Amino acid sequence: MEVLKIAMKTSSLKTASRAGKAPRRARVRFGRPPKELAGEVEERILDAARKVFLQRGFEGASIDEIAALARAGKPTIYARFADKRALFTAVVTRDIIAQIKQFKGDVPAVGSIEERLAGAGLAMLQWALDSDRVGLLRLAIAEVHRFPDLASSVSRSARDLSTEVAARFLREIAQSDELGTQPAFAPQRLPTTARSFLDLVVLPILMRALFEQKREALRPEIGPHVASSVAFFLAACRNGGVV
Repeated sequence: MEVLKIAMKTSSLKTASRAGKAPRRARVRFGRPPKELAGEVEERILDAARKVFLQRGFEGASIDEIAALARAGKPTIYARFADKRALFTAVVTRDIIAQIKQFKGDVPAVGSIEERLAGAGLAMLQWALDSDRVGLLRLAIAEVHRFPDLASSVSRSARDLSTEVAARFLREIAQSDELGTQPAFAPQRLPTTARSFLDLVVLPILMRALFEQKREALRPEIGPHVASSVAFFLAACRNGGVV
């Protein structure tokens, strides 16, 4: 009887002890996010990396700082990008090449052919002179010794894609004007004509922006430059000067 009382007392004490314990915390799981969130995580990492690279340069940027800004662990970053070089390559490719592909600037629908072409040139320049985009171009140029393949790939791809964009603009504008009957706007010659338009209208200002410390100083010059270069371009097209 005494043994039974002791056993019951011991059982009561164990029950009370378990009741007084705090509930166990749910186990935290680590690993890849669900598929529907994977793209959002990668965009966050690339956005954070772009900001850190622009602030610190390639050499001064650290994966630790990028991870903290992206609110992602280093293992999450390394699961997607092998190292800092791969991350830098992805940032430059996304923010320059992919953005050119997605460029949807509106072609001016009214006005003279000169005004519509000037509007197209201004839209392209406004896009190209975005501060982060110019900053990344500068950084890619500065790191050309470290990333020679990236620099040449970005240069070629940017040239080809921007030519496609300009050709689309010129095709739309020329359809509603006698200019479309000129040989320079024939389908087989349009890419060359588009490249000439970019080289005359966009490239000079973009090159200056890459080297000017205060890009705002260029703003007053953009309008007059676009107007005069568009006039020159049209004169060349109408007189067989674009080959």
